[in-house]
Amino acid sequence: MLISRTADQQELAQITGALLAKRADSAASRRALDTPVGYDVSLWTTMCDQIGVAALPIADEYAGAGATLAESAVVLESLTNALVPHPLLGTTLAATALTLWGTEEAKVKWLPLIAAGEVATIAWPGCAGGLALNAGSAEHVFTIDDGLLAHVAAAELDLTPTMDQFLRLGTLRGATASVGGAVDPAVLTAIARALVSAMQVGLAQRGLDMTVAYAKDRVQFGRPIGSFQAIKHRLADMLVQVEAARSASLGAVAAAVEFVADPASDDARALLLKRARVASAYCSEASAHVTGETVQLHGGIAITWEHDAHLIFKAGHALGQLLGQAHEVRAELAR
Repeated sequence: MLISRTADQQELAQITGALLAKRADSAASRRALDTPVGYDVSLWTTMCDQIGVAALPIADEYAGAGATLAESAVVLESLTNALVPHPLLGTTLAATALTLWGTEEAKVKWLPLIAAGEVATIAWPGCAGGLALNAGSAEHVFTIDDGLLAHVAAAELDLTPTMDQFLRLGTLRGATASVGGAVDPAVLTAIARALVSAMQVGLAQRGLDMTVAYAKDRVQFGRPIGSFQAIKHRLADMLVQVEAARSASLGAVAAAVEFVADPASDDARALLLKRARVASAYCSEASAHVTGETVQLHGGIAITWEHDAHLIFKAGHALGQLLGQAHEVRAELAR
């Protein structure tokens, strides 16, 4: 099991980063958050057409890119690092649930549509107590009904207020129809935790980069604040947290890839659950710490609406609540 990025994944990160640098600065992201769907539809379409972000974990036979969840995690990290709102997390989880537990008929019907960029989501108890991601924008909604994978016809999604504007969560209503076999909710939660850990790493890296740049530029008492030993120590601690979180996240994502490749393996399932819990607990606390330090070390400017520090801070704490708080996940490990 390779716990590092391949050359192709590095190239994917560079391509994604270059596109986002051109199309998704802070002002563009804030405008997107104010739209009814909460993201830039034009940018999403471009990313699906040019990079194939929605198609990455979908097999070739269903018009997908034939890649893995590792590539999806690369894109999720880049999107979160750039503070870009997107529907990729919910869409990827819905596609993965179809891949693992959907009937062949369901896969043929929906996976090509998702690969083409149509937004999907899945609601299950492990995510925010059963709330659906991509609320208000999902074209294809799935859930777990009586333990089976089900499609929700004519779904109505009611938005639930969140602290983090980047998360669109909501409750869903509608008639359900079974489209697959028995879902393993623990596995679905573990895969979600692995992907969210990549987002937390991207967010923490953004906070660290912003803070280092500010510490070089901000002058106090006639010298850059980054030259003070106390600031150096805090920045070094932030770096350690980011790099350790990255290692934990890579391990969890690698385990998710291995499980999807061999879902019948009990060993692969056990490894996925363990690594996903480790990554979730560690990355949640690391992200909260680093984003909190980002606010502290920026000083008064960080609490203004115009600065991006408050967006990072809220996202860091919200992602840590989405799939269980760190102490709850550690309790799962202990059990």
